[in-house]
Amino acid sequence: MRILTLNAGSSSVKASLFVYRDQQWLCELTYQLSQLNDSPRVRWHWHDQVENNQLLSWKSLPLEMRHSAALSQVIGLVKDAGLLEEVAAVAHRVVHGGSQFARPVIVDKEIMQQLGALEPLAPLHQPYNLNLIRLAQEALPNVPQVACFDTMFHAGQPRMARLMAIPRKYLDQGVLRYGFHGLSYEYVYSRLQELAPRQADGRVIICHLGAGSSMCAIQHGQSVSTSMGFTALEGLPMGTRCGQIDPGVLVHLLREEQWDADQLERFLYKECGWLGLSGGISSDMVKLHQAGVPEAEEAIDYFVHACVKEIGSLTAVLRGLDAIVFTAGVGEHDAVIREKILAQLGWLGVDWDTDANQQHRHCAHKPTSRVGVWIIPTNEEMMLAEHGSRAIKALRLFK
Repeated sequence: MRILTLNAGSSSVKASLFVYRDQQWLCELTYQLSQLNDSPRVRWHWHDQVENNQLLSWKSLPLEMRHSAALSQVIGLVKDAGLLEEVAAVAHRVVHGGSQFARPVIVDKEIMQQLGALEPLAPLHQPYNLNLIRLAQEALPNVPQVACFDTMFHAGQPRMARLMAIPRKYLDQGVLRYGFHGLSYEYVYSRLQELAPRQADGRVIICHLGAGSSMCAIQHGQSVSTSMGFTALEGLPMGTRCGQIDPGVLVHLLREEQWDADQLERFLYKECGWLGLSGGISSDMVKLHQAGVPEAEEAIDYFVHACVKEIGSLTAVLRGLDAIVFTAGVGEHDAVIREKILAQLGWLGVDWDTDANQQHRHCAHKPTSRVGVWIIPTNEEMMLAEHGSRAIKALRLFK
């Protein structure tokens, strides 16, 4: 069985081709297109070949046609390899499943309408996720399209973790805390089970830190609380998203700046976070480290402060902590950020290994540590392949 996975953003397209062989998923093709709205650059390679890296001449190609062009490239690569007929399903990452979708679904016209209604809840992601599903349906009309949701992993959280103190009629309409990055949490937790099964069966906090950041408290394999809420704005400060903010600030800005809803949304999603707090220097943590100016340092320190505060909060929910895991772009690759966070967790019994942290080893704690410290690369694409496979088998579309 082969599964094609697709993950679309406003300025990027990621694709992978997986084959199930010898009781495991193997990635055959990796494709990543970035800077879609500017000077598109594509990187792709088959598992046994050298990576191709090229700048695309798409200046004359309208922006609205570039996702389609990217998908055509992916399909062309698979077809040229003689593998297109073996693709059993296309599995798509869809950020928001709302209250309707707690498991993957085969996408049809009715499902697309329901997912479209959720676009305002994830404006940075959902429209592009759904656009790529439409394009894939047109390009591969006989191949099932499976939607896999970032909210699925949190669907079984206790009700107290999902509520907000607002009138009940809005809760009944689905205004609840959903949480995100679920595909990442699911994969990383499965790896922790392999690396440290006893710790994994206890109280775990996974820190998914990157341009989009969140944390999740897991107990006995179940998500019990997470930092993101109704939308992917809540919680930690991110590349361009504000994270936790007093709602009174928004009322103030609406009145004083005379903004409409679209202006407020643009402000919250694209002008805040590390970018805003650094004075516009960058939404990229690497560039903030390199800037060497007080504004950049303050943005970094505020991010660390928010991370430590969230870890404390989630530890209280768990009533203790057995393991903390770092993943995603910053979590996996930024030893400085990890060190700044870990240095403030001694009260939890964290005794981290400086050399292991600098070298990004999986295990980053000393034998004396009461809490395991782990660095585990995420692999959302592999979870997409797994969920896509299960979905079509459940409907007997593939034996």
